[in-house]
Amino acid sequence: MILNLRVDHKIADIQSMEVISKDIDELFWHLQEKYSIGEYIEISTCNRKEYYIHSKFIHEGEELLSHENQNIVIDYGQSAVMHLLRMTSGLESMIVGEDQILGQVKDAKHKALKEHHCGKVLDAVFTKAIHVGQVVRNKTNINKGSVSIGSAAIDLAEKHIGSLDDKSVLVIGAGKMGRLVAKALAEKDLNAIFVANRTYYVAVELAKDLGGEAILFNDLEEYLASADLVISATSAPHAIITKERLLGIDMVYEDVMMVDIANPRDISDDVSQLGVKSFNIDDLREIADENTRLRKSEFSEAENIINDEFILLKESFKIMKVNDVLGNLRMSMENIREREIEKASAKLVDMDGSTKILDNLTNSIVNKIFFDISKNLKKAAKEGDRDVIDAAEYIFNFN
Repeated sequence: MILNLRVDHKIADIQSMEVISKDIDELFWHLQEKYSIGEYIEISTCNRKEYYIHSKFIHEGEELLSHENQNIVIDYGQSAVMHLLRMTSGLESMIVGEDQILGQVKDAKHKALKEHHCGKVLDAVFTKAIHVGQVVRNKTNINKGSVSIGSAAIDLAEKHIGSLDDKSVLVIGAGKMGRLVAKALAEKDLNAIFVANRTYYVAVELAKDLGGEAILFNDLEEYLASADLVISATSAPHAIITKERLLGIDMVYEDVMMVDIANPRDISDDVSQLGVKSFNIDDLREIADENTRLRKSEFSEAENIINDEFILLKESFKIMKVNDVLGNLRMSMENIREREIEKASAKLVDMDGSTKILDNLTNSIVNKIFFDISKNLKKAAKEGDRDVIDAAEYIFNFN
Protein backbone atom coordinates (compact mmCIF):
# COMPACT_ATOMS: atom_id res chain seq x y z
CA MET A 1 0.00 0.00 0.00
CA ILE A 2 1.19 3.51 -0.88
CA LEU A 3 0.24 6.16 1.68
CA ASN A 4 0.47 9.95 1.47
CA LEU A 5 0.39 12.25 4.51
CA ARG A 6 0.30 15.96 3.75
CA VAL A 7 -0.59 19.51 4.53
CA ASP A 8 -0.35 22.28 1.93
CA HIS A 9 -1.43 25.78 0.98
CA LYS A 10 -4.89 24.56 -0.06
CA ILE A 11 -5.95 23.68 3.46
CA ALA A 12 -3.76 25.74 5.78
CA ASP A 13 -2.32 29.22 6.06
CA ILE A 14 1.40 29.69 6.67
CA GLN A 15 1.04 29.98 10.46
CA SER A 16 -1.04 26.80 10.71
CA MET A 17 1.30 24.97 8.34
CA GLU A 18 4.26 25.55 10.63
CA VAL A 19 2.38 23.77 13.44
CA ILE A 20 0.79 21.03 11.30
CA SER A 21 4.15 20.15 9.71
CA LYS A 22 5.35 19.12 13.16
CA ASP A 23 2.15 17.07 13.65
CA ILE A 24 2.83 15.26 10.37
CA ASP A 25 6.37 14.47 11.51
CA GLU A 26 4.94 13.02 14.72
CA LEU A 27 2.39 10.96 12.77
CA PHE A 28 5.11 9.62 10.48
CA TRP A 29 7.36 8.60 13.37
CA HIS A 30 4.40 6.92 15.06
CA LEU A 31 3.88 4.86 11.89
CA GLN A 32 7.61 4.20 11.68
CA GLU A 33 7.62 2.86 15.21
CA LYS A 34 4.49 0.75 14.65
CA TYR A 35 5.24 -0.67 11.18
CA SER A 36 9.04 -0.32 10.80
CA ILE A 37 8.62 1.55 7.50
CA GLY A 38 11.67 1.07 5.29
CA GLU A 39 10.43 2.86 2.19
CA TYR A 40 9.45 6.53 2.36
CA ILE A 41 10.12 9.90 0.73
CA GLU A 42 9.67 13.26 2.45
CA ILE A 43 8.85 16.47 0.54
CA SER A 44 9.13 19.77 2.40
CA THR A 45 8.73 23.15 0.65
CA CYS A 46 7.59 26.65 1.56
CA ASN A 47 3.92 25.72 1.16
CA ARG A 48 3.68 21.94 1.66
CA LYS A 49 4.88 19.10 3.84
CA GLU A 50 4.35 15.54 2.62
CA TYR A 51 5.40 11.96 3.25
CA TYR A 52 5.02 9.15 0.73
CA ILE A 53 5.17 5.73 2.34
CA HIS A 54 5.10 2.20 0.96
CA SER A 55 4.29 -0.61 3.36
CA LYS A 56 2.60 -3.99 2.90
CA PHE A 57 1.46 -3.81 6.54
CA ILE A 58 -0.68 -0.65 6.23
CA HIS A 59 -4.17 -1.04 4.77
CA GLU A 60 -6.68 1.54 3.57
CA GLY A 61 -9.15 2.66 6.19
CA GLU A 62 -6.98 1.52 9.07
CA GLU A 63 -6.97 3.88 12.03
CA LEU A 64 -3.39 5.12 11.76
CA LEU A 65 -3.39 7.47 14.69
CA SER A 66 -5.96 9.34 16.69
CA HIS A 67 -5.12 12.93 15.89
CA GLU A 68 -7.32 15.97 16.32
CA ASN A 69 -5.82 18.01 13.49
CA GLN A 70 -8.22 17.76 10.56
CA ASN A 71 -5.81 19.61 8.28
CA ILE A 72 -3.66 16.51 7.80
CA VAL A 73 -4.72 14.81 4.57
CA ILE A 74 -4.24 11.04 4.40
CA ASP A 75 -4.55 9.44 0.94
CA TYR A 76 -4.14 5.78 0.06
CA GLY A 77 -3.20 3.88 -3.09
CA GLN A 78 -4.48 5.40 -6.31
CA SER A 79 -5.45 8.72 -4.69
CA ALA A 80 -1.95 9.12 -3.23
CA VAL A 81 -0.26 8.40 -6.56
CA MET A 82 -2.61 10.65 -8.54
CA HIS A 83 -1.90 13.52 -6.14
CA LEU A 84 1.83 13.06 -6.74
CA LEU A 85 1.37 13.06 -10.53
CA ARG A 86 -0.75 16.22 -10.35
CA MET A 87 1.80 17.83 -8.04
CA THR A 88 4.80 17.23 -10.32
CA SER A 89 2.70 18.54 -13.21
CA GLY A 90 2.27 21.85 -11.39
CA LEU A 91 -1.49 21.48 -10.88
CA GLU A 92 -1.29 21.34 -7.08
CA SER A 93 1.05 24.32 -6.69
CA MET A 94 -0.01 27.69 -5.32
CA ILE A 95 1.47 29.19 -8.48
CA VAL A 96 0.00 26.77 -11.02
CA GLY A 97 2.54 25.51 -13.54
CA GLU A 98 5.63 26.52 -11.55
CA ASP A 99 8.70 24.44 -12.37
CA GLN A 100 10.30 24.46 -8.91
CA ILE A 101 8.17 21.60 -7.55
CA LEU A 102 9.62 19.26 -10.18
CA GLY A 103 13.15 19.98 -8.94
CA GLN A 104 12.02 19.65 -5.33
CA VAL A 105 10.53 16.21 -6.01
CA LYS A 106 13.72 15.12 -7.79
CA ASP A 107 15.78 16.30 -4.82
CA ALA A 108 13.51 14.47 -2.37
CA LYS A 109 13.83 11.23 -4.31
CA HIS A 110 17.61 11.61 -4.61
CA LYS A 111 17.89 12.21 -0.86
CA ALA A 112 15.77 9.12 -0.09
CA LEU A 113 17.88 6.98 -2.43
CA LYS A 114 21.08 8.27 -0.87
CA GLU A 115 19.77 7.50 2.63
CA HIS A 116 18.53 4.06 1.49
CA HIS A 117 14.82 4.48 2.24
CA CYS A 118 13.52 4.62 -1.33
CA GLY A 119 12.72 1.07 -2.47
CA LYS A 120 11.70 -0.21 -5.88
CA VAL A 121 8.02 0.74 -5.48
CA LEU A 122 8.52 4.42 -4.60
CA ASP A 123 11.44 4.57 -7.03
CA ALA A 124 9.08 3.49 -9.83
CA VAL A 125 6.30 5.85 -8.71
CA PHE A 126 8.56 8.90 -8.39
CA THR A 127 10.36 8.14 -11.66
CA LYS A 128 6.97 8.10 -13.36
CA ALA A 129 5.86 11.27 -11.55
CA ILE A 130 8.95 13.19 -12.67
CA HIS A 131 8.43 11.93 -16.23
CA VAL A 132 4.78 13.04 -16.15
CA GLY A 133 5.78 16.50 -14.91
CA GLN A 134 8.20 16.85 -17.81
CA VAL A 135 5.68 15.61 -20.40
CA VAL A 136 2.96 17.99 -19.17
CA ARG A 137 5.33 20.94 -19.43
CA ASN A 138 6.53 19.89 -22.88
CA LYS A 139 3.06 19.26 -24.33
CA THR A 140 1.06 22.07 -22.71
CA ASN A 141 1.55 25.76 -21.91
CA ILE A 142 0.97 25.21 -18.19
CA ASN A 143 4.34 26.80 -17.34
CA LYS A 144 4.46 29.41 -20.09
CA GLY A 145 6.00 32.67 -18.94
CA SER A 146 7.44 33.49 -15.54
CA VAL A 147 5.67 31.40 -12.89
CA SER A 148 7.18 30.97 -9.45
CA ILE A 149 6.76 32.06 -5.85
CA GLY A 150 9.56 34.51 -6.59
CA SER A 151 7.81 36.15 -9.52
CA ALA A 152 4.54 36.24 -7.55
CA ALA A 153 6.33 38.07 -4.73
CA ILE A 154 7.50 40.72 -7.20
CA ASP A 155 3.98 41.03 -8.67
CA LEU A 156 2.63 41.51 -5.14
CA ALA A 157 5.21 44.20 -4.42
CA GLU A 158 4.37 46.13 -7.60
CA LYS A 159 0.69 45.91 -6.78
CA HIS A 160 1.27 47.70 -3.46
CA ILE A 161 4.17 50.10 -4.11
CA GLY A 162 4.01 50.50 -7.87
CA SER A 163 6.85 50.09 -10.34
CA LEU A 164 10.17 48.91 -8.92
CA ASP A 165 12.10 51.15 -11.30
CA ASP A 166 14.65 53.19 -9.35
CA LYS A 167 13.79 51.32 -6.14
CA SER A 168 16.34 49.86 -3.74
CA VAL A 169 15.73 46.15 -3.06
CA LEU A 170 17.25 43.92 -0.39
CA VAL A 171 17.06 40.14 -0.92
CA ILE A 172 17.79 38.10 2.20
CA GLY A 173 18.67 34.50 1.40
CA ALA A 174 20.51 33.30 -1.72
CA GLY A 175 19.20 29.75 -1.82
CA LYS A 176 16.70 28.38 -4.33
CA MET A 177 13.89 30.72 -3.33
CA GLY A 178 16.21 33.71 -3.25
CA ARG A 179 17.36 32.86 -6.76
CA LEU A 180 13.74 32.74 -7.97
CA VAL A 181 13.25 36.26 -6.60
CA ALA A 182 16.49 37.37 -8.23
CA LYS A 183 15.40 35.95 -11.58
CA ALA A 184 12.20 38.01 -11.44
CA LEU A 185 14.07 41.13 -10.30
CA ALA A 186 16.58 40.84 -13.15
CA GLU A 187 13.91 42.18 -15.51
CA LYS A 188 13.42 45.37 -13.48
CA ASP A 189 15.29 48.67 -13.81
CA LEU A 190 16.27 48.92 -10.15
CA ASN A 191 18.27 51.66 -8.53
CA ALA A 192 20.16 49.10 -6.42
CA ILE A 193 19.89 45.49 -5.35
CA PHE A 194 21.64 44.02 -2.33
CA VAL A 195 21.92 40.33 -1.45
CA ALA A 196 22.52 39.02 2.06
CA ASN A 197 23.22 35.42 2.97
CA ARG A 198 24.76 33.73 5.99
CA THR A 199 27.30 32.12 3.67
CA TYR A 200 28.84 35.23 2.13
CA TYR A 201 30.35 33.72 -1.03
CA VAL A 202 26.88 32.41 -2.03
CA ALA A 203 25.56 35.98 -1.79
CA VAL A 204 28.52 37.14 -3.89
CA GLU A 205 27.68 34.68 -6.67
CA LEU A 206 24.01 35.70 -6.81
CA ALA A 207 24.79 39.42 -6.64
CA LYS A 208 27.25 39.02 -9.50
CA ASP A 209 24.55 37.40 -11.65
CA LEU A 210 22.23 40.33 -10.89
CA GLY A 211 24.74 43.11 -11.23
CA GLY A 212 24.06 43.86 -7.57
CA GLU A 213 26.09 43.97 -4.37
CA ALA A 214 26.59 41.23 -1.77
CA ILE A 215 26.51 42.32 1.86
CA LEU A 216 27.50 40.64 5.09
CA PHE A 217 24.66 39.20 7.14
CA ASN A 218 25.86 41.18 10.13
CA ASP A 219 25.36 44.42 8.16
CA LEU A 220 21.61 43.87 7.59
CA GLU A 221 20.54 46.81 9.77
CA GLU A 222 22.36 49.33 7.57
CA TYR A 223 20.64 48.10 4.40
CA LEU A 224 17.23 47.58 6.00
CA ALA A 225 17.29 51.29 6.80
CA SER A 226 17.58 52.31 3.14
CA ALA A 227 15.57 49.60 1.34
CA ASP A 228 12.26 50.28 -0.39
CA LEU A 229 11.54 46.56 -0.68
CA VAL A 230 12.82 43.64 1.39
CA ILE A 231 12.20 40.07 0.27
CA SER A 232 13.29 37.39 2.69
CA ALA A 233 13.67 33.69 1.83
CA THR A 234 16.12 32.05 4.20
CA SER A 235 16.05 28.60 5.76
CA ALA A 236 16.45 29.99 9.27
CA PRO A 237 14.43 28.11 11.92
CA HIS A 238 13.23 31.36 13.50
CA ALA A 239 12.38 34.96 12.57
CA ILE A 240 15.37 37.11 11.62
CA ILE A 241 13.47 40.41 11.31
CA THR A 242 11.43 41.36 14.36
CA LYS A 243 9.86 44.50 15.79
CA GLU A 244 12.59 44.60 18.43
CA ARG A 245 15.33 44.50 15.81
CA LEU A 246 13.73 47.22 13.68
CA LEU A 247 13.30 49.50 16.69
CA GLY A 248 17.07 49.71 16.85
CA ILE A 249 17.30 51.03 13.26
CA ASP A 250 16.92 54.66 12.23
CA MET A 251 14.40 54.24 9.39
CA VAL A 252 11.00 55.39 8.19
CA TYR A 253 8.97 52.23 8.74
CA GLU A 254 6.04 53.30 6.56
CA ASP A 255 8.34 53.64 3.53
CA VAL A 256 9.42 50.00 3.40
CA MET A 257 7.57 46.91 2.18
CA MET A 258 8.62 43.45 3.34
CA VAL A 259 7.65 40.17 1.69
CA ASP A 260 8.40 36.95 3.55
CA ILE A 261 8.39 33.81 1.37
CA ALA A 262 10.14 31.57 3.87
CA ASN A 263 8.73 28.67 5.86
CA PRO A 264 9.27 28.88 8.81
CA ARG A 265 8.73 32.62 8.50
CA ASP A 266 11.64 35.07 8.54
CA ILE A 267 9.62 38.16 9.48
CA SER A 268 7.59 38.27 12.67
CA ASP A 269 4.00 39.52 12.66
CA ASP A 270 4.75 42.34 15.08
CA VAL A 271 6.75 44.40 12.53
CA SER A 272 3.45 45.61 11.08
CA GLN A 273 2.80 47.39 14.40
CA LEU A 274 5.53 49.84 13.37
CA GLY A 275 3.78 50.69 10.11
CA VAL A 276 5.87 48.38 7.92
CA LYS A 277 3.91 47.01 4.96
CA SER A 278 4.47 43.32 5.76
CA PHE A 279 3.31 40.34 3.66
CA ASN A 280 3.91 36.58 3.62
CA ILE A 281 3.10 33.54 1.48
CA ASP A 282 -0.61 33.73 2.37
CA ASP A 283 -0.78 37.15 0.72
CA LEU A 284 0.33 35.63 -2.60
CA ARG A 285 -3.02 33.83 -2.97
CA GLU A 286 -4.62 36.66 -4.93
CA ILE A 287 -1.71 36.65 -7.39
CA ALA A 288 -1.91 32.86 -7.48
CA ASP A 289 -5.64 32.91 -8.26
CA GLU A 290 -5.07 35.21 -11.22
CA ASN A 291 -2.27 32.95 -12.46
CA THR A 292 -4.60 29.92 -12.17
CA ARG A 293 -7.31 31.70 -14.16
CA LEU A 294 -4.88 32.45 -16.98
CA ARG A 295 -3.79 28.78 -17.18
CA LYS A 296 -7.19 27.15 -16.71
CA SER A 297 -7.41 26.25 -20.40
CA GLU A 298 -4.32 24.01 -20.04
CA PHE A 299 -5.81 21.91 -17.23
CA SER A 300 -7.81 19.54 -19.41
CA GLU A 301 -4.88 18.51 -21.59
CA ALA A 302 -2.65 18.12 -18.53
CA GLU A 303 -5.26 15.93 -16.82
CA ASN A 304 -5.49 13.71 -19.93
CA ILE A 305 -1.72 13.20 -19.92
CA ILE A 306 -1.78 12.37 -16.21
CA ASN A 307 -4.59 9.82 -16.63
CA ASP A 308 -2.87 8.11 -19.59
CA GLU A 309 0.43 7.90 -17.74
CA PHE A 310 -1.29 6.57 -14.62
CA ILE A 311 -2.69 3.66 -16.67
CA LEU A 312 0.84 2.88 -17.89
CA LEU A 313 2.12 3.03 -14.30
CA LYS A 314 -0.51 0.54 -13.14
CA GLU A 315 0.52 -1.84 -15.94
CA SER A 316 4.16 -1.54 -14.94
CA PHE A 317 3.21 -2.41 -11.34
CA LYS A 318 1.46 -5.55 -12.55
CA ILE A 319 4.62 -6.59 -14.39
CA MET A 320 6.70 -5.68 -11.32
CA LYS A 321 4.62 -8.08 -9.20
CA VAL A 322 4.93 -10.96 -11.66
CA ASN A 323 8.67 -10.33 -12.02
CA ASP A 324 9.07 -11.46 -8.41
CA VAL A 325 7.29 -14.71 -9.33
CA LEU A 326 9.45 -15.11 -12.42
CA GLY A 327 12.61 -14.39 -10.47
CA ASN A 328 11.78 -17.09 -7.95
CA LEU A 329 10.86 -19.51 -10.74
CA ARG A 330 14.09 -18.87 -12.59
CA MET A 331 16.12 -19.36 -9.42
CA SER A 332 14.28 -22.61 -8.70
CA MET A 333 14.99 -23.91 -12.22
CA GLU A 334 18.65 -22.92 -11.98
CA ASN A 335 19.05 -24.71 -8.66
CA ILE A 336 17.59 -27.90 -10.14
CA ARG A 337 19.76 -27.60 -13.25
CA GLU A 338 22.96 -27.05 -11.28
CA ARG A 339 22.27 -30.02 -8.99
CA GLU A 340 21.62 -32.31 -11.95
CA ILE A 341 24.73 -31.08 -13.79
CA GLU A 342 26.78 -31.81 -10.70
CA LYS A 343 25.41 -35.37 -10.50
CA ALA A 344 25.94 -36.02 -14.20
CA SER A 345 29.43 -34.53 -14.26
CA ALA A 346 30.56 -36.85 -11.49
CA LYS A 347 29.73 -39.81 -13.74
CA LEU A 348 31.56 -38.43 -16.75
CA VAL A 349 35.25 -38.30 -17.57
CA ASP A 350 35.60 -34.78 -18.93
CA MET A 351 38.26 -35.58 -21.50
CA ASP A 352 36.38 -34.22 -24.47
CA GLY A 353 34.56 -31.26 -22.91
CA SER A 354 31.43 -33.27 -22.07
CA THR A 355 30.73 -31.24 -18.90
CA LYS A 356 30.70 -28.02 -20.91
CA ILE A 357 28.37 -29.61 -23.44
CA LEU A 358 26.02 -30.71 -20.66
CA ASP A 359 26.05 -27.24 -19.13
CA ASN A 360 25.14 -25.61 -22.43
CA LEU A 361 22.47 -28.21 -23.14
CA THR A 362 20.70 -27.89 -19.79
CA ASN A 363 20.96 -24.11 -19.83
CA SER A 364 19.32 -24.08 -23.25
CA ILE A 365 16.52 -26.33 -21.99
CA VAL A 366 15.83 -24.06 -19.01
CA ASN A 367 15.79 -20.95 -21.23
CA LYS A 368 13.30 -22.50 -23.65
CA ILE A 369 10.97 -23.72 -20.91
CA PHE A 370 11.23 -20.43 -18.99
CA PHE A 371 10.51 -18.29 -22.09
CA ASP A 372 6.94 -19.51 -22.53
CA ILE A 373 6.20 -19.44 -18.81
CA SER A 374 7.53 -15.86 -18.55
CA LYS A 375 5.57 -14.69 -21.60
CA ASN A 376 2.30 -16.16 -20.36
CA LEU A 377 2.66 -14.88 -16.80
CA LYS A 378 3.43 -11.34 -18.02
CA LYS A 379 0.39 -11.50 -20.26
CA ALA A 380 -1.74 -12.57 -17.28
CA ALA A 381 -0.30 -9.69 -15.23
CA LYS A 382 -1.18 -7.09 -17.89
CA GLU A 383 -4.71 -8.48 -18.11
CA GLY A 384 -5.06 -8.41 -14.35
CA ASP A 385 -5.52 -12.16 -14.06
CA ARG A 386 -4.27 -12.63 -10.52
CA ASP A 387 -5.61 -16.22 -10.39
CA VAL A 388 -3.03 -17.33 -12.96
CA ILE A 389 -0.19 -15.72 -11.01
CA ASP A 390 -1.39 -17.23 -7.71
CA ALA A 391 -1.64 -20.62 -9.42
CA ALA A 392 1.94 -20.31 -10.70
CA GLU A 393 3.20 -19.52 -7.23
CA TYR A 394 1.32 -22.54 -5.85
CA ILE A 395 2.30 -24.99 -8.60
CA PHE A 396 6.01 -24.18 -8.56
CA ASN A 397 6.09 -24.09 -4.74
CA PHE A 398 9.13 -21.79 -4.39
CA ASN A 399 9.43 -22.52 -0.68
